[in-house]
Amino acid sequence: MPDRHLWDSFFNPNDILTKLGLTKTIQNVAEFGCGYGTFTIPASQLIQGQVFAFDIDPEMIKVTTESATQQGCTTIQPILRDILTEGSGLPENSIDYVMLFNILHLENPQKMINEAKRVLKNNGKIAVIHWNYDASTPRGPSLAIRPKPEDCIAWITNSGFKLEKSHDLKPYHYGLVFSKL
Repeated sequence: MPDRHLWDSFFNPNDILTKLGLTKTIQNVAEFGCGYGTFTIPASQLIQGQVFAFDIDPEMIKVTTESATQQGCTTIQPILRDILTEGSGLPENSIDYVMLFNILHLENPQKMINEAKRVLKNNGKIAVIHWNYDASTPRGPSLAIRPKPEDCIAWITNSGFKLEKSHDLKPYHYGLVFSKL
């Protein structure tokens, strides 16, 4: 992860989350790869229920926990866990919305998508944000592993989801929203 201030400068989380359909009608959210909590804390303020914020890095969990505490967010549950090897531990069909933000450049993204599908309720949503497939972006994984929007669409629709929305999240990202069939 880059420095937190640099990282945060790439996003307007409230604007992005609103574009991706996160509203008070949503009860519980799971974020796979919460990082600094850039989206975790704003998400907790837009929904009714809990945000289960997962990360494999203890430092990211610490930062997210501290930020949530400082901002008085009591509906965030930071969880140190490797989703790829352990799953999320959440019950099946228990989550309304899963955030997969800047994370699907994994060696096997299908594992994460399958776990999202397992925990999502029927008609639940997966939201994806990733770096544009463009070498001019200032950060992001190498183009060799960076997924194109059409890659994410194929992986997720082939897993039993319908693409609902596609967004150009200028200047550096794209966003996709899928619903579970």
